[in-house]
Amino acid sequence: MGLERKMFRGMFSPGEVVQLKQPCFTPGRLFEPGKYNADELPDVAFDMGLVDHLPPVKGKISETLNGQNPPDQNLKD
Repeated sequence: MGLERKMFRGMFSPGEVVQLKQPCFTPGRLFEPGKYNADELPDVAFDMGLVDHLPPVKGKISETLNGQNPPDQNLKD
């Protein structure tokens, strides 16, 4: 039996851009696969594991730690 990866809305920041991997049907709307703000998607998309983090942009720092700039890795001691 394989391991199940449980996802939930709390794993994502409200304004975080996430990837919807498959279509998500709700009674009021069809969400096509693509990029969305996490707060735009219904809970069922997270519960079903249809949402994933976007991969980091290569060569750029995509997030800051606790609102502070990360340390410069190029500084020499």
